[in-house]
Amino acid sequence: RQLQQSDCQNTLMKKVFDTHMLFLQINQSAAALKHVFAALRLFVAKFPSAFFQGQADLCGSLCYEILKCCNHRSHSTQTEASALLYFFMRKNFEFNKQKSIVRSHLQLIKAVSQLIADAGIGGSRFQHSLAIINNFANGDKQMKNVNFPAEVKDLTKRIRTVLMATAQMKEHEKDPEMLVDLQYSLANSYASTPELRRTWLESMAKIHARNGDLSEAAMCYIHIAALIAEYLKRKGLFSMGWPAFLSITPNIK
Repeated sequence: RQLQQSDCQNTLMKKVFDTHMLFLQINQSAAALKHVFAALRLFVAKFPSAFFQGQADLCGSLCYEILKCCNHRSHSTQTEASALLYFFMRKNFEFNKQKSIVRSHLQLIKAVSQLIADAGIGGSRFQHSLAIINNFANGDKQMKNVNFPAEVKDLTKRIRTVLMATAQMKEHEKDPEMLVDLQYSLANSYASTPELRRTWLESMAKIHARNGDLSEAAMCYIHIAALIAEYLKRKGLFSMGWPAFLSITPNIK
């Protein structure tokens, strides 16, 4: 009952969730991970509103950790992680009264974008996990007459697009200008999704900072700040929007 207070948006829920996440953040045996995935399935089934309502923090953290396991060396862990991810998306679809998986879609793309920078995912192991998820979608008889399988396929296709763009980046990693150019075009392709645009701008800032290009890194952060300011203005929470940053750089337009 305490966990369900305020639609599962409470400090106790955060503590219990963080404890579950610790099991994925610290190296475990494949046998232990099997039990962790079972516990997480139960947790998501029991408290769906913690993930699919209110703040997206828990949803984002879970997507990040499960995707990391989709790139695991152990074949059984890969399969278990893919099954948990499919279950998670399906729960999102059911929670939204079979309309969409918009939240898990957004958080998964965001997590992929972060993992590329943090852990270098995208090889054959990860591609194999995406194939497993697609197979689950194709073979799910209960979901045959709704648009859920199509949504899952669209998501995996978008993840592959991000991975392909990243593979190009890998080719140009010794050419910082070309690398950042590719990142910039990827950030622009998410102009309609501020959260993902912000993720790629942060990734660009990291590369600039690594190369010692501090003014370029600062420019990325100003763009992130302007993006948030514009969002807050549209929500009626801030009066100025992006023009607040014009005094720093005209480039903000």
